[in-house]
Amino acid sequence: MKKDAIILGIESSCDETSAAIVKNGRQVLSNVIYSQIDIHQPYGGVVPEIASRNHVKKIGIIVAQAFKDANISYDDVDAVAVTYGPGLVGSLLVGLSFAKAFSFAAGKPLIGVNHIEGHISANYIDNPDLEPPYLTLVVSGGHTHLIRVDDYDSYEVLGQTRDDAAGEAFDKIARTLKLGYPGGPAIDKAALLGDPHAVEFPRAYLEENSFDFSFSGLKSAVLNHLNGLKMKGKEFRVEDIAASFQMAVVDVLVDKTVAAAVATGLKEICLSGGVSCNSLLRKKMRQRCQSEGLVLHYPKATYCTDNGAMIAGAGYFKYEAGVFAPEDLTADPNLRLG
Repeated sequence: MKKDAIILGIESSCDETSAAIVKNGRQVLSNVIYSQIDIHQPYGGVVPEIASRNHVKKIGIIVAQAFKDANISYDDVDAVAVTYGPGLVGSLLVGLSFAKAFSFAAGKPLIGVNHIEGHISANYIDNPDLEPPYLTLVVSGGHTHLIRVDDYDSYEVLGQTRDDAAGEAFDKIARTLKLGYPGGPAIDKAALLGDPHAVEFPRAYLEENSFDFSFSGLKSAVLNHLNGLKMKGKEFRVEDIAASFQMAVVDVLVDKTVAAAVATGLKEICLSGGVSCNSLLRKKMRQRCQSEGLVLHYPKATYCTDNGAMIAGAGYFKYEAGVFAPEDLTADPNLRLG
């Protein structure tokens, strides 16, 4: 009988400090997350130096709590998995340094995990029967990727953003509309009270058959529209702008994802990343998948935002494949998938 593998996962790529204990890549024994949202809210976005300092303060406490919640000892884990990129270099180094120290002191192998790979693996937690191949849309504050998952460690990036990530665009427009930070939930909430067809903002589909994304033009269109209204002294409803902007983003995300599934012949689609919590995105993706005969999966919100469980989950598949990190593993803020 195959022995269970228990992995400690550590995530600190941006402004969440998280540690989790996961068994066999799918069963979460604990998942502790410390969010810095309140700290960065006054600045309207993440301040890298502040994020790093808070990771240093919290990481030891968070890891200890993860073991306490899982009711296991350090000796019970088989390996430690840690995000080493992409992300903010200072934040990454905090988690990586702690993981290296734990690995050395406990005599456990170290596993380096790509943050995007972690988001992909989050889907296995709430969908225990999910197996490759499938198509996944990873959409967050820093990433917008369409990825073909051929195996647990085999990926093909079919498309990605050429400029702003979808979540980044949400943050910038929310800041312009004075809706607060983080922008994604703020836009989503305001949009529920607005008319999504009040303004028909442009959709950037790029070249024919391209699965890449571009949101900088949409962002500029919103800003230009608002400036035009202000110059003419015309009033507008923030809720209408939020709803119209959100609809433009979601239309492109859904259209390109479904087109990629049809083109590749894949019948299962997964969503992951913080923006995958967006209510309109989930609604429209469900509708399109139903009409196209596709199956849609996505994790619960806890596993969509940055968390240690997704890193431990990804680490499990590397552990099973015998893929371990060298002692000189370092942070790579621009790490690419594959």
